[in-house]
Amino acid sequence: MVNDLETYESLMKMREQQIKGVVEDHVALNAFHDQLMRQVVHLAEQKVKKEWGPAPSSFSFFLMGSGGRFEQALWSDQDHGIVYQETSEGASDYFLKLGNEISNGLHAVGYEFCDGKVMASNPLWCKSTDEWRGQLESWIDDERFDAIRYLLIFVDARVLVGRDQPIDELKKLIHLKLEESPHLLKRMLKNTMHLQKGVGVFGQILAETHGEHTGEVNFKQTAFFPYVNAVRLLALKEKVMNTSTLSRLEALSDQTLPRSERQSYENEFMKLLHFRLHYGKQENYEAVHYVTIDSLPKEQRKELKEMMKKGMELYKYTKKAIEKGCS
Repeated sequence: MVNDLETYESLMKMREQQIKGVVEDHVALNAFHDQLMRQVVHLAEQKVKKEWGPAPSSFSFFLMGSGGRFEQALWSDQDHGIVYQETSEGASDYFLKLGNEISNGLHAVGYEFCDGKVMASNPLWCKSTDEWRGQLESWIDDERFDAIRYLLIFVDARVLVGRDQPIDELKKLIHLKLEESPHLLKRMLKNTMHLQKGVGVFGQILAETHGEHTGEVNFKQTAFFPYVNAVRLLALKEKVMNTSTLSRLEALSDQTLPRSERQSYENEFMKLLHFRLHYGKQENYEAVHYVTIDSLPKEQRKELKEMMKKGMELYKYTKKAIEKGCS
């Protein structure tokens, strides 16, 4: 458990010492990430309060990406945002300062900055409730690829510090729009269709063929994304509020996906989460998404191939279900 610590440097040292005890357990590892990031947020709050005074209104700090889905590996980048109650220039300035402090604090503790700037330090991801409502409506109406991508990123939001209600209400807005315009779900499907194949036509595992990861398999692209993208879409179809892939699968109705099939996919995805911890590279954030094929025993290669095939099977099922429902 993380104790009260007063600097980002001391939190970083604590991370290095304590994370070793949870590296083989997916649930324990993600609980550790949550607690560590909460500590960073509280420390950032204290720093900003000391310089700029108390927050002008209540707020919620939320995670997205693998953090929002409770699916982080040993190393992770940042995907987060802030929603606050008061709509004013003063509130905007204050919470952007807080978002910037949180981003820098997380980086100091070991979480890479997000390349796409999906962080509370970016005004796009730090807004009042009213502004967030307008932003989501704008993304829904926008036909561009990035608008739907941002919408799908937001759907994975999970509150880490503050009240759940503001995020829940914003997600309900998305669900309402999906009811009014079923075609929106088809646009979301189209946005997630560019999946990297992990298994070739002859049943071989497809490793990277050039660059620094030659001979390695990209876990994130070939194994995780088919499950994550498919289950997120099915969850949206059923207005499921859960964010983790496993809890979303569990919450789906038998009409959408029969119970026996759901349990089969749950088992495969859980195996995949643990497989990444045991066989994935661990040096840094870039490496953690890869596994070297030659280093895998024959039985583990077979296991990886089966998990990949099941993920693509689920994605194809989801694609058919959504296209049929929106036709």
